Amino acid sequence: MQARSEETRTHILEAALRRFASVGYNAASVEDICTAAGVSKGAFYHHFPSKQALFLALLNDWLATLDAGFEAARKANVPETLLAFTEMLPAIFAAADGRLTMFLEFWLQASRDEAVWQASIAPYERYQQFFTALVEQGQAEGSLRADVEASSAARAIVGLAVGLLLQALLNPQANWERTAQESMEILLNGLMHKRTTT
Repeated sequence: MQARSEETRTHILEAALRRFASVGYNAASVEDICTAAGVSKGAFYHHFPSKQALFLALLNDWLATLDAGFEAARKANVPETLLAFTEMLPAIFAAADGRLTMFLEFWLQASRDEAVWQASIAPYERYQQFFTALVEQGQAEGSLRADVEASSAARAIVGLAVGLLLQALLNPQANWERTAQESMEILLNGLMHKRTTT
């Protein structure tokens, strides 16, 4: 019974992702998603109280993939860790396939709906805190400059990541892994202690 319930939930998530990607968040109805998933509305509402809750489940699944990747990419020091994160970009894009346009629509809706805004801003704030702590770790280990405000550096890192995702949506053919690595190297050039030669 539990396995069947999980299978139904998975069918709903997959159908919603396809429907959101093809017609957009606002145009995709619960009825459309149920038809595509081959489930009743009762089954839908058993798993998700609303279309918004379904979207957030898709978002949270993607974020969980990112979190696992960040933990797996940890290296000996913070600069190496940040560069390793850029190597995750192809996997991030693959996991985000079909979601990016949906996220843009949802962010637009978030600008009009306080509840949606709160759900959207929470992951951003979590990553802001994650990268602030990472920069502080780099400062403590001596690999990053101590005179840089850690939260400002974290905003630059998050801004770089979000900017690359949006650009990849507009131009998916570009080599974003290389661009991400070079962009992170430029950012690290400003964050790292300069080596002195004697």
